[in-house]
Amino acid sequence: MKDGLRTEINEFLFSRRARLTPGQVGLPLDGTARRVPGLRREEVAQLAGISVDYYVLLERGNLSNASEDILAALARALQLDEAERIHLRNLARASRRRRTSGNSPPAQVSATVRRMLDAITETPAWLRNGYFDILATNGLGRALYDPIYRDLPTRPNTARHCYLGASAREFWVDHDQFAEDFAARLRMEAAVKHVDPQLRDLIRELLAGSETFRRHWKSADVTLLRSGLKRFRHPVVGQLDLNYETMNLNSAPGLVLSVYLPRPGSGAAGRLARLGEWAQTQSFGSTGGALQ
Repeated sequence: MKDGLRTEINEFLFSRRARLTPGQVGLPLDGTARRVPGLRREEVAQLAGISVDYYVLLERGNLSNASEDILAALARALQLDEAERIHLRNLARASRRRRTSGNSPPAQVSATVRRMLDAITETPAWLRNGYFDILATNGLGRALYDPIYRDLPTRPNTARHCYLGASAREFWVDHDQFAEDFAARLRMEAAVKHVDPQLRDLIRELLAGSETFRRHWKSADVTLLRSGLKRFRHPVVGQLDLNYETMNLNSAPGLVLSVYLPRPGSGAAGRLARLGEWAQTQSFGSTGGALQ
């Protein structure tokens, strides 16, 4: 197993027990000083119903022989949420494989998917891979993400823009929250494709170029980012409060469709209409359809 995967497992399990106190899990305080915050290894082992030696082996990065029952016991002991439970299982699966696939998700968007994007005309929609590369958009999606395309013309990527884009703090209204979320989602992706060269290059770039990313990456947090609220400050129409939903494409595993809807009462619907009018005056909107 790759040393990088062992390190990932160690950092994740250590960080999860470090955030818990004995009182949170129903254990009495013994009055002795703790060298590091959180639960001790023997306390996690006790809660999970396994030996201390076995837990130490797991935390050192060896999940290859951990059964589903053991993983479930660890999840209960460490009070993992849904995203963390998925991440733990993904780490275990990666440990069991002799070699994790380095194949990147598909980079080409099918004509059918492009027509589907074209058919969404009243609200932004876009297609991404697990690394947050913008692979295709409808007209409003391209107009909405124009600051990203301007800052990152060779590889428009929402996560990369959040950390490295010149307009990022102006464009992302809740910049600090999304800086945290993007790092957490990329960490989940890295557990599934930890030897994928494209993903590794992106993570190395962000670690080298962004102190914010380094700080959030170190936390070992994970998240799902399935739906929620995104607030953008567009240079042409002002603030857009948009609810979003994401959908995995069964016909193209690894690709995710995101659709935005104006948040009721926020005024975003009228601003989206003005954004559409502006888009028609721009060269990227002249075709009236999905763009890559």
